Amino acid sequence: MPNALTFPVPTELETPRLLLRSFRLEDAPALHEALVESVAQLREHLWFLPWLAMEPSLQSAELRCRQAQANFLLRTDLPYLAFEKSTERLVGSVGLHRTDWELPKTEVGYWLRTSETGKGYATEAVNALTDWALNTLGAKRVSLITDELNQGSRAVAERCGFQLEGTLRNDAAAPDGSLRNTCVYAKLRA
Repeated sequence: MPNALTFPVPTELETPRLLLRSFRLEDAPALHEALVESVAQLREHLWFLPWLAMEPSLQSAELRCRQAQANFLLRTDLPYLAFEKSTERLVGSVGLHRTDWELPKTEVGYWLRTSETGKGYATEAVNALTDWALNTLGAKRVSLITDELNQGSRAVAERCGFQLEGTLRNDAAAPDGSLRNTCVYAKLRA
């Protein structure tokens, strides 16, 4: 069982097109720009994330960067920003969340800025982080949890080889009060 605080978690991972890098305070302007562009779409399926409840501002982006840095150092959350390597443009974020370091197991989550969807970036980033979790961290299980109506996220899960384990019915209340179902996907260590 790895010790969370001493386990060597990389601050950067590379894929063919992306640089996944842990948050830095100087990323706040790029994060702010991506969130201004995408907040309405992100709230459709990720309304429950506290940092999405805030109105996008440079100050809220700085706060998000500081919190992400602290969580990464403490290993309570492992969030990365995803930059397209050739342009250095922030295209989204991917991370390992709710990691149980004792088993170990974790959950992968992600979002893309609106103008960068449909280009395969989410699949590329999720595959990279999931492979690291399974092969380097030694995770026995990586979960991917998504709103049943989020067809894009469900497609990413399936392209990445996650298996649908079940649907939790009436599992969440959307901002409009409607009840939503949650799909639970998982990928297990071979």
